[in-house]
Amino acid sequence: MDLESLTALGIEVDTSSRRRAEYSYDASNYRVPPLAVVFPRTADEVAAVMAHAHRHHIPVIGRGGGTSMAGNAIGAGLVIDMSRHMTKVTRIDAENRTATAESGIVLTTLAALVGAATDGRLTFAPDPSSASRAALGGAIGNDACGNHSVRHGRTTDHIESLDIVT
Repeated sequence: MDLESLTALGIEVDTSSRRRAEYSYDASNYRVPPLAVVFPRTADEVAAVMAHAHRHHIPVIGRGGGTSMAGNAIGAGLVIDMSRHMTKVTRIDAENRTATAESGIVLTTLAALVGAATDGRLTFAPDPSSASRAALGGAIGNDACGNHSVRHGRTTDHIESLDIVT
């Protein structure tokens, strides 16, 4: 598999046996070693990885905290781990009750930053048991909820818009 074109773009790609072993499992009982693990820094790098995978017919697996209990964060293709670099909250608008965040941010970090920026008036409501490890992208993909979902809703109840790469 030609991954040199991605590394030539400055995209961090790891094909070591250690990294592949680390990413061969999530919180499920499944074990599937990936071809490589990619650590993008920007949405443009994600788009470049996706274009490369499409050209070469390689499956792509999005990953953050790896907390999936159904094997959603593993696969035999390219694992794109958003949790290393794509962890920023770029905007918090208390007046409109919105925040703009990257998909790799951990849910409790997002909630804490929103709370701090709004003097505790706002938070990111979904609170699954894995919230201290789960990333926003996975919460969106799984429509995470948690103990307080009856009162505060699921993740989809708190998403206004998404920028996605297919």
